[in-house]
Amino acid sequence: MDAGLAAVLGAAVGSLATLGAAFVSGRSQAQAQHRQWRRQQRRDACAGYLSALHDRDIAMDDILAALHADEPTLSEVDDGVRRFVDLAREVHRALEVVILEGPVPLAAVADRVTRASRELAEVMRRMVDDAHAGETARRAEDLAVAAQREHLLYQTVQDFRRAARDTINGGD
Repeated sequence: MDAGLAAVLGAAVGSLATLGAAFVSGRSQAQAQHRQWRRQQRRDACAGYLSALHDRDIAMDDILAALHADEPTLSEVDDGVRRFVDLAREVHRALEVVILEGPVPLAAVADRVTRASRELAEVMRRMVDDAHAGETARRAEDLAVAAQREHLLYQTVQDFRRAARDTINGGD
C-alpha cells in the first residue's frame, strides 16, 4: 500500500473516531443536562407543594387553637377558616404541578397527604359548625380525633418528603 494512501486512510479513521467520540460525549452531556433540569423541575414542584402545605397547616393549627378555647371567638374561627380555604386552594395548585412533574409513585404519596388532610378538615368543619351552634357534647371527642388525624397528616407529609427526596436524588 502506498504511504500516502495509508496516511489518508489513517487520517480518515482518526477523524471518524474523533467525530464519533465527540458525538457520544455531546450526547452524554446533553443527557446529563436534561437529567439535571428534570431534577430541578421536580425539586421546585416538591418544594412549592411542601411550602403550600406548611402555610395551610399553620392556618389549620390556628383554627384548632381557637376551637380549644372553652368559648371560641367565632369571628377568629371564621377568619381562620377563610384563610385556611384560600391556602388549601394554593396546596391544590401546587399539587397539580407535582402530579405533572413527578413520577406516579410520588403522586400516589401526595394523594395520601390529600386524604389525610381531608380527614382532618372534616373533623375541623364539624367542630366549627358545633362552635357556631353552641354545641359542646362531642367537643372533647372531636379534639382527640383531630389530634390523631393531625398526627397522621404529619406522618404522611413526612412520607412525601422522603419520596420527594428519593425522586429528586434517585432520578425516575
